[in-house]
Amino acid sequence: MLKYNEETVHSFRDRIKRLSDEDVSRCYQCGKCTAGCPVAMEMDIMPNQVMRLIQIGADDWILSSSTIWLCLSCETCSTRCPEDIDIAKVMDTLRKIAIEEGYSAPQTSIADFHKIFLDSVKQHGRLNEIELSVKYNLALKKPLNDLPLAVKLGQKGKLNPFTGQVKDKANIRKIFKESKRFVREME
Repeated sequence: MLKYNEETVHSFRDRIKRLSDEDVSRCYQCGKCTAGCPVAMEMDIMPNQVMRLIQIGADDWILSSSTIWLCLSCETCSTRCPEDIDIAKVMDTLRKIAIEEGYSAPQTSIADFHKIFLDSVKQHGRLNEIELSVKYNLALKKPLNDLPLAVKLGQKGKLNPFTGQVKDKANIRKIFKESKRFVREME
């Protein structure tokens, strides 16, 4: 049973608004975000339910869920929202808060995936899919997990082991540096 007082409710909702500049109190539970989410079927709390839980101040429930870590930040939810709430930005904010408060993804593989993904982009200036797959499967201790899929993709010419790098990696490094600076300023 959830036990939240009015101060707790407003405190968490206001914190989300301050950090994301998004007012989730405008959400009226139409469900369009959830209907369009490509990974909703994997989530333990649907995107519209996350918005409602923020409204009622159920921070512990949200921050300990796998939903915020499974969000792809594809912005489909944000695009579909009739109230123009940037739900993907709210999810990013929730992940930031979760990290700050010592919460971690219920499945460590989610955090591993995010780290490997970002490290690949930082190193190459773009995602190297083969590197991501290999490193992620090694982290899962299943090194041959995607081998059958890789063979099929290779046969169809859909897998290029020579993805190359962007020409101006300095811009990518600048983006990573600016994002760290932005996070420090938000604290």
